[in-house]
Amino acid sequence: MNCYVHERTPAVGFCAQCQKALCRQCVAEETPRLVCRTCVVHGAVFGFEYRSAASIGSWPLIHVCTGINRITMRPKIAKGVIAIGNIAVGGVAIGGLAVGLVGIGGACLGLALALGGAAIGLGASFGGLAVGSIAVGGAAVGFTYAIGGAAIGPAIIDGTRCDPAARDFVVRWLGTSSLPPICR
Repeated sequence: MNCYVHERTPAVGFCAQCQKALCRQCVAEETPRLVCRTCVVHGAVFGFEYRSAASIGSWPLIHVCTGINRITMRPKIAKGVIAIGNIAVGGVAIGGLAVGLVGIGGACLGLALALGGAAIGLGASFGGLAVGSIAVGGAAVGFTYAIGGAAIGPAIIDGTRCDPAARDFVVRWLGTSSLPPICR
């Protein structure tokens, strides 16, 4: 079998994207799979991607990205001021795995605010597992306040305890109607 482009040159394999026979000269990438130059130029991607024209520095204002790169077989990563995707990195990051100033997702890391199934942040964290200065969740580990079913921290509210400092914090920010029964 010969190359699709160079008809008299023996093929070394097939392009993982377009399935055309390739000679050594037509191979653009070899790892993890053979890919022809045309497919590399056209950015072979499974999924969806939107990148706004407006940007701040090198990051687009909005970047929405899902799917995988067909060539590398790695997930695509949304990177932007507002990033939305399976994996998102940005100022406001929303995704299955989110990292940003504000992180919202299944597993998230947020510097100011983290909201998700597993939320870790330096500021406030809300989630099934919450770790942060102020942690609210099923399992909460707070550096200042921890509120949850199982809470660990200097001032806590959980199923059996209500520290006065944590009670004052909840009353100050949310009012007395938000207090759990153990604190009333």
